[in-house]
Amino acid sequence: MILIVESGSTKSDWVLVNDSQIIDTFSTVGINPYFHNEEFIRGVVDGNPGLATLKSQVHQIHFYGAGCSSEALNQVVHRGLKSLFQKAEVAVYHDLKACAYALYEGEPMIACILGTGSNSCYFDGEDVFEAVPALGFILGDEGSGSYYGKQILSGYLYHTLPADLQRDFDATYGISKDEIIDHVYRKPNANVYIASYMRFFVAHKNHPFVRERVEEGMRRFLKIHVLCFEQAQRVPVSFVGSVAHFFDDILSDVASDLGIQLGTIIRKPIDALVQHHIDLAYNKIKG
Repeated sequence: MILIVESGSTKSDWVLVNDSQIIDTFSTVGINPYFHNEEFIRGVVDGNPGLATLKSQVHQIHFYGAGCSSEALNQVVHRGLKSLFQKAEVAVYHDLKACAYALYEGEPMIACILGTGSNSCYFDGEDVFEAVPALGFILGDEGSGSYYGKQILSGYLYHTLPADLQRDFDATYGISKDEIIDHVYRKPNANVYIASYMRFFVAHKNHPFVRERVEEGMRRFLKIHVLCFEQAQRVPVSFVGSVAHFFDDILSDVASDLGIQLGTIIRKPIDALVQHHIDLAYNKIKG
C-alpha cells in the first residue's frame, strides 16, 4: 500500500492507495521541518489511530510538505516517517511539487500557493523552477493567511480596525493583548496561530476594509512572486490554497489588472495529487 501525503503548515492530508484505488483518508496537523522535529512527526502519526495501524502495511510514502526545501530539512521528515514505517520507501518533496502536479493541465504554467504561507514556481511539465525564495511568515509570505493574520492582529491591538470590525473581533475572540503576545512570541507554531485569524477576513470578505487589504496583499504577491518570471504574461497562473479559494474574485481582478492570465484555483491539492500518482502507476504498468 502507498501513502500520499500533502502537508501545509496547518494541516496534513494523508491518502492510502492500493492498486490505484483509494482505500482510506486521514487528516492530521501540519508537519513543517522548519518548526517540527522527528519526535513531533512520530507523535503526529501515533496520535492518529488509523495511521498508527498501518506501520507494517505501507511499502511506499510520498510526502509533499511545506518547508521541505533542502536535503537537510527533507531528512528530518524522512527519518521521522522511516522510524515508524520501517518497511516503506520514503520520498520527501517540496510542497511546490505537489502544487505543480495538482494544477498541471498539459501546458507550461506558473503554479502558486496562497494558504497559510505563499510561494510560486514555473512548471514545464517535468521540472519545477523557482525565481525568488519563499522567506516565511516573518520576512515574506505575501498574500497568505499569515500575512493577513498579522494585519488583523496588529490592527486590533493598535485599534486601527474600523469600529465595526473592532467590535466584532472582540465579540468573536474575546482575547487579550497578553494572550496574543504569548501565542506569537512564546508558543510554538506562531505562523499557524497568526494565519488562523484569516477566518475573520473570510467572514467579512465583503467589508470595504477587508477587500482593500486583500487586494493589496494579492497585488504584492503577484508583483513579487509571479511577475518575476519572464513567462508571467504568456502562460496561465494557477493557485492552490484557501486564501486563493475564498478570495478568487479579488485575485481575478488584480491578476487581470496586471496582465496576468488566471488559470485554475483549487483549495486543496490532495485529490489531484493522488490522481497524478495513480496515473503514474497506470502508465508504468501500461508501459
